[in-house]
Amino acid sequence: MRGADPEVLAAARDWLAAGHRVVLATLVRTLGSAPRPVGALLALSDRGLLSGSVSGGCVEADLLERVRADFPDRPGVMAYGVEADTARRFGLPCGGTLELVLEPLASTAVVDPLLDALARRRCLRRTLDLATGRVELAEGDLPEDCAFDGRRLDRVYGPRWRLLAIGAGQITRFLAEMAQALDYDVLVCEPREEYRASWQGHGELLPGMPDDAVRDLAPDGRSVVVALTHDPRLDDLALMEALGSRAFYVGALGSRRNQARRRERLAELGLGTDQVARLHGPVGLPLGGRTPAEIALAILAEVTALRHGAILTLATPAPRAEAACA
Repeated sequence: MRGADPEVLAAARDWLAAGHRVVLATLVRTLGSAPRPVGALLALSDRGLLSGSVSGGCVEADLLERVRADFPDRPGVMAYGVEADTARRFGLPCGGTLELVLEPLASTAVVDPLLDALARRRCLRRTLDLATGRVELAEGDLPEDCAFDGRRLDRVYGPRWRLLAIGAGQITRFLAEMAQALDYDVLVCEPREEYRASWQGHGELLPGMPDDAVRDLAPDGRSVVVALTHDPRLDDLALMEALGSRAFYVGALGSRRNQARRRERLAELGLGTDQVARLHGPVGLPLGGRTPAEIALAILAEVTALRHGAILTLATPAPRAEAACA
């Protein structure tokens, strides 16, 4: 799920409920440099309100002015930056072009199923026929993507990413702060009372045992579990549960020697070879940093790269994030 989706859809629902007319803009094509990815959403109301972004600020004001002046009565396509002077006018970077589908929303019933799916951590494919305005919904284990052939817009919505950190130490404090900036829901499991009492970081603090926390989380393909206590009695409990789950990424702090011993312990405790091989340890990209903030950065750098298919690792890869919603 693209991070702003729930906020954009919730804003559209609230405006509709308040009697506003609302247009949902979806970025469907880019050419050249573009600050927002295909699939980015923007909701605009006829009363001058907007939520989300399709250009990083280049065209939103013009879109809002157009919607207020001439509210569309059916779905349509709008392009920016096709002509050089238009690109300069709207500040599109590097002469890039944007193509948008604008869809007037009839009622809250249009967005309620999407918000419900996100709340239940399910994927939902929404198909819009531009000629008729008809919408079809399909739920299941679907890739998160956005496809537009000029007639039909397919957009898949999926749940927000979650990060569960085991241990409320310094690294976790930086990891939680950075992860929230990247729009993760952050949970921190800390069974040790003295660490809980000292915690001043971000995210929801969980007091129970790590294996219980992972089971309660029920990790799916948009879940990240990272063990950071340096205590095998705590870390290994969490890892046993996480490696047997559908979590996208499971990592643990520690040297290569310690990781080799950990893998032996996990195998002795009954985990299969493929499950043990999913462990990312030492955790994070080898950026060379040693401070808590640098280690946290390395962890999120590796997760981000894997999410976007940017790197290969020696560990057996988890299913691609976009295909693991159910």
